Amino acid sequence: MATEEEILARMKPGCVCKGIKLHRIIEAIEQGATSFEQIAKITGIGGGSCGAKRCRKKVAALLKKKTAITPETA
Repeated sequence: MATEEEILARMKPGCVCKGIKLHRIIEAIEQGATSFEQIAKITGIGGGSCGAKRCRKKVAALLKKKTAITPETA
């Protein structure tokens, strides 16, 4: 059974411009992606009209939470 966090991640946007849900970003991290560029390649985020200004922050926070990788090292 999915946790509440997993359910919410399936509903929340990860990349508003491209319409990609947060769970896709989390899955990419769980599959071993360790940088924004790797996650963007896997998920398609970052190519929208904002130029990754929104989703880059989300990715940095998720990388820090899930892998202890900070934006400075990513």
